Amino acid sequence: MRQTCVTLCCAAVLLVGGLLVPSLAVGQTLESTWRLPRTADGHPDLQGVWANNNATPLERPEVWADKDTLSAEELAALEVAAATAVGDGDALFGDQLVLAAIEGIEATSYDPTTGNYNQFWIAERDFTSQTSLVIDPANGRIPDVTAAARERRQQAVAYARDHPADSYTDRPLSERCVSYGVPRLGAGYNSYNQLFQSANHVVFMNEMIHDARVIPLTGLPHAPDAVRQLHGDSRGRWDGDTLVVETTNYSSDATFRGSSDGLHMVERFTLAGPRTLNYEVTLTDPTVWSRPWTVLIPLSRSDEPMFEYACHEGNIGMDGILSGHRAEEREAASK
Repeated sequence: MRQTCVTLCCAAVLLVGGLLVPSLAVGQTLESTWRLPRTADGHPDLQGVWANNNATPLERPEVWADKDTLSAEELAALEVAAATAVGDGDALFGDQLVLAAIEGIEATSYDPTTGNYNQFWIAERDFTSQTSLVIDPANGRIPDVTAAARERRQQAVAYARDHPADSYTDRPLSERCVSYGVPRLGAGYNSYNQLFQSANHVVFMNEMIHDARVIPLTGLPHAPDAVRQLHGDSRGRWDGDTLVVETTNYSSDATFRGSSDGLHMVERFTLAGPRTLNYEVTLTDPTVWSRPWTVLIPLSRSDEPMFEYACHEGNIGMDGILSGHRAEEREAASK
């Protein structure tokens, strides 16, 4: 659907381009003539819709353990293998596409019982030479978790197994259409973000559930420690031409990959070209990870508006989940 919209929009631009936009000289490209756009107050203009459709896996696969970038030949071979892995079958979310391409197989659904979206619903993926989104540590892997964090995860898994739906609160926030959390690193499915900017504030809105963060740039101190929020408490500032956003005060309900309410996040947004916004995020939580770690995602400018994300359409799915588990409980009691 998005690809069709882009094609139609591009065709319209071509029809009127000769009237509205002077043509580039022979040999010139958009990148070579590009100048960093600025707002009226002199800061880089980051506004627009930005897409994360990167195929790059979050962590570096073992087969690429000794390299942080792919050669042009390796990248071309990966794209061919990825096309084979997709086939005509199930949708491949996140890292699934590249991992299937590396293994040389056509991937299958992670949910064979109820089925899954097919590839029609996934945006065309972007391939870069990065072998992992994690750029620090240098091995491209998320640091080891602490013993205490490992124990908490085991307890959470055990609780979810024994209490899958005692109440709606046992279900994930994303399933309840509350929030997908911050940061959101997932790619390929409604992974679009819109950025609004003024002299005193910047707003980041995710397409998934339309979460929006309104971030002051005025030097306002963080909220008191007792104030906790699902998206944390964010404050922004400019470091040269890079927008830096620091977030603290997370709620204990806002776990990111098992993080605690002590999570500290620093995001850096830097325009790298006319259609690329580098998004770099560093995550620190000593109660969970043995050291801080950093992800770099090149976001691509989208010429399309954000789409509506109708998460639950009345949330009738939750009725089914809870009533289904009540039926399982009655069956177990009868035995």
